[in-house]
Amino acid sequence: MKYAGQGINMQDNQKQDDTTHFGYEKVKTGDKAGRVAEVFHSVADQYDLMNDLMSFGVHRLWKRFTIELSGVRSGQRVLDIAGGTGDLAAKFSSLVGREGEVILSDINASMLENGRSRLIDKGIIGNISYVQADAQHLPFPDNSFDCITIAFGLRNVTDKGLALRSMYRILKPGGRLLVLEFSKPVAPGLGKIYDLYSFRLLPLMGKVIAGDEASYRYLAESIRMHPDQNTLKTMMMDAGFEQCDYHNLTGGIVALHRGYKF
Repeated sequence: MKYAGQGINMQDNQKQDDTTHFGYEKVKTGDKAGRVAEVFHSVADQYDLMNDLMSFGVHRLWKRFTIELSGVRSGQRVLDIAGGTGDLAAKFSSLVGREGEVILSDINASMLENGRSRLIDKGIIGNISYVQADAQHLPFPDNSFDCITIAFGLRNVTDKGLALRSMYRILKPGGRLLVLEFSKPVAPGLGKIYDLYSFRLLPLMGKVIAGDEASYRYLAESIRMHPDQNTLKTMMMDAGFEQCDYHNLTGGIVALHRGYKF
């Protein structure tokens, strides 16, 4: 396994006393990455089980739609950021074939090792590699990838604009970025139901199943603090992406954003 992007200044020229959000809590900018890391170290072993339970299995359909819209073809090079346990990377590996390459990346060592073990157990080897890296400072040359995906990871990044610019830099001309992330419900009446589920049921599930109520309370809070659909689209355009659009999934609980580099 490759490890890159270590020892990087997470604040990117921000002052030591700057603050940011960790869920609803205000924390020092330089502390957020460590706090997020603690969450994912804690939940890594139960991550897939909790994903299935929390979404009633629908997360698999969201990811399938992401694969379909990616347009990835044989021989291409794909980067899956915050790839966790490797769901997307596994699909991309079969699409790019022997002539292509997939890099599964995550800032969290526990999640990356979990994903690596799962893919090896499935016999997925040869065209896939693993890099521990910070999405804000991706350790790859300019114009390196045909497609970049980040699923349920952008909301945990301290400086989302910086991360989007880093992704733009390493995309090839003609390449595309897909951001799959929790968003703001748009279906009538769904918001209240979703709030009840997020702040009552979700932490209880975390406590009973994963033994970690606090991490799943952070999950609910981090979703509420994430930019809405149009704000994220604007952020992508500000980072240089063109022809940006998004698709609301499950009434806007999740949105898939897409942008291109020309």
